[in-house]
Amino acid sequence: IVAADIDNGSTDNCGIQSISASATAFTCANLGANTVTLTVTDLSGNSATCDAIVTVQDVINPVAACTPITIQLNATGTYTLTAGNITTMSAGSTDNCSIVTRTVTPNTFNCTNIAIPVNVTLTVTDAAGNTDSCTTTVTVQDNVLPTAICKNITVQLDGTGNATITAANIDNGSNDACGILSLVASKTAFNCADLGANTVTLTVTDNNGNVSTCNATVTIADTVKPAYTFCPTNKTVAADATLCTYTLVDNSWNATATDNCAVSTLTYNLTG
Repeated sequence: IVAADIDNGSTDNCGIQSISASATAFTCANLGANTVTLTVTDLSGNSATCDAIVTVQDVINPVAACTPITIQLNATGTYTLTAGNITTMSAGSTDNCSIVTRTVTPNTFNCTNIAIPVNVTLTVTDAAGNTDSCTTTVTVQDNVLPTAICKNITVQLDGTGNATITAANIDNGSNDACGILSLVASKTAFNCADLGANTVTLTVTDNNGNVSTCNATVTIADTVKPAYTFCPTNKTVAADATLCTYTLVDNSWNATATDNCAVSTLTYNLTG
């Protein structure tokens, strides 16, 4: 400003020599009311002062500039934009004074926002309350691994010496915030060769392709009893010639048996 801007008709009986203002230059730091002193000097060197209020206003809107960003969901499957995110998104925004607030709408995201960029509105506000907005995108990703939880089980072989399981049989509540796509067991079919403890890996894949694994012990048991296919019945035989004894000379009394796995021993005694 100049002194004349705040002079409202200062006078002197012999005439005014000069008028001056205590402040003539203002910046963003002077927003609002400022007291400025007007000094009036007459031709004889006498002076008088008065105060004026100079109100400095900023009516220039800031310029919002948007930058797209990519964010990662947390373990709960959600994300809320931080001040750092918003600062990054508005890095090119400017104002003749300064930007004091930056807001983004919407600012929270979840599993439903994955893969499809979300349009968001960035609004910047300066110290005088002037605003400007722009639109950009937030790309949401899920890089959090699912939680794989296994349980040990015992499985009985059937009459054919076989047993099968599913991945669900060794799953003990595997989970992911964005959902499980598949459960896969490294081994599902077992036979007599697998009797005892077997380590089976469960692979858990979530809906966004993240994978975790855990190991379960699958104990294969055989409780099916062997069965006789031939069991000798009582027989009456003649003693060997000129003897009081009889010697078995063929296999007609040999017992035979089968099992869903294998008969390991078959023993018997002949008495009588």
